[in-house]
Amino acid sequence: MFFSRLRAAAGIAAMLLTAAFLHYGLPSRDVVRIVGTDVVRKDVGRRDAQGNRVTVTRDVRFIYAKWPDGGDRVYRNEDTSWGWPPYFKFDTADLAAQATDRVSTAEAPDWVVVRHYGWRIPVLSMFPNALSIRPASGPDESPLPWFNIIFITLLVLSVLIVRRVLIILFRRHVDPVIDEIDREFDDRAGAIAGRYRRARRWFRRRFGL
Repeated sequence: MFFSRLRAAAGIAAMLLTAAFLHYGLPSRDVVRIVGTDVVRKDVGRRDAQGNRVTVTRDVRFIYAKWPDGGDRVYRNEDTSWGWPPYFKFDTADLAAQATDRVSTAEAPDWVVVRHYGWRIPVLSMFPNALSIRPASGPDESPLPWFNIIFITLLVLSVLIVRRVLIILFRRHVDPVIDEIDREFDDRAGAIAGRYRRARRWFRRRFGL
């Protein structure tokens, strides 16, 4: 019972971690109104080749926006280059120019769809990274995440196929080995039990025990 519960808890934890990983890395789309852009100089601590901690200063671009209900929304605008997630974004300056060109006011709003990934966590100063900007039909547009749907569908199918292949391989190659080990163990246990019974009978006859 304990091991079954432990296995179930491990499975649930793995599913939650996978869901969080996909939610962070897969692209999302927001319908917002851009109100400004900025470049902020930030100090980042890292270690050099000798292991010493050094401070590196770099510029981080930001895009400020408003939700249709008036709430604030902030995106960072950084290249992903060849890193993770693999969006291969190298056009940070171009995206900054597009965002600046789309700045609008509440009286004459220009609604756009911002494609991004990542989370906004204020306590950690985390911002979603903007990937692209396109015009929106209006504040009520609901972009359908076709890429996410196709990706998750293919991922689930791949997991099911791999699971099925592993089950077949396990049944063909691992189960017979386990059965052979079980039979060997049973035979040896039976032989040991037989010797024990014979020895016990001998002691009873010899010493009257």
